[in-house]
Amino acid sequence: MQQLPFPIADEPDHATSELGRKMFAGEINFLKGVVDMSGLPPADRLEVCFAGRSNVGKSTLINALTGRKALARASNTPGRTQEINYFTMGESHYLVDLPGYGFANAPVAVVQKWQALLKQYLSGRQTLRRAFVLVDARHGIKPVDEEIMSLLDSAAVTFQCVLTKTDKIKDGDREALLAQVRSRLAPHPAAFPELILTSSEKGEGIATLRATIATLE
Repeated sequence: MQQLPFPIADEPDHATSELGRKMFAGEINFLKGVVDMSGLPPADRLEVCFAGRSNVGKSTLINALTGRKALARASNTPGRTQEINYFTMGESHYLVDLPGYGFANAPVAVVQKWQALLKQYLSGRQTLRRAFVLVDARHGIKPVDEEIMSLLDSAAVTFQCVLTKTDKIKDGDREALLAQVRSRLAPHPAAFPELILTSSEKGEGIATLRATIATLE
């Protein structure tokens, strides 16, 4: 039986799940918001970043991962996060929350500044091990998502697609969604060949995503 491209990541075994749980149960603090490259903290530890279009549920997912309700500010106004937000995870990792993209109401100059900063960050951060590109399961991959994926391709940064809000889609729509996502990911050489399906509300995929981050080297 031929395996589908971009299979759904398996749930971690108990030991790996515990590794992820302990990492995210440890001390996690907001370090700083960065508005230009000179403000980046020292590249002295492994780093993962989260990218996604505005209103994809990025802040909510980060809060679910860390078990802290207000670590990343979830806003009712999409696109409010205009900085690269750095969080420390003990002494070993940085967790990086990138500005939401694709918010139509943001001024053009602001959008251009975000895009320039993102390009500089993605191409110039040697300690960045993986980018997690969040995609709303209700909508699949949109052209604006493919723009960031192409950016990650050109920066040679491995990225993994994380579907959010999977509790919001009907079972009957799931296969069509997965087919669309797989076909859109196929042309991207930097795409990691596994999908992670998450629901911050239901807790689906949280242990898998924690374990994935905890086992990166």
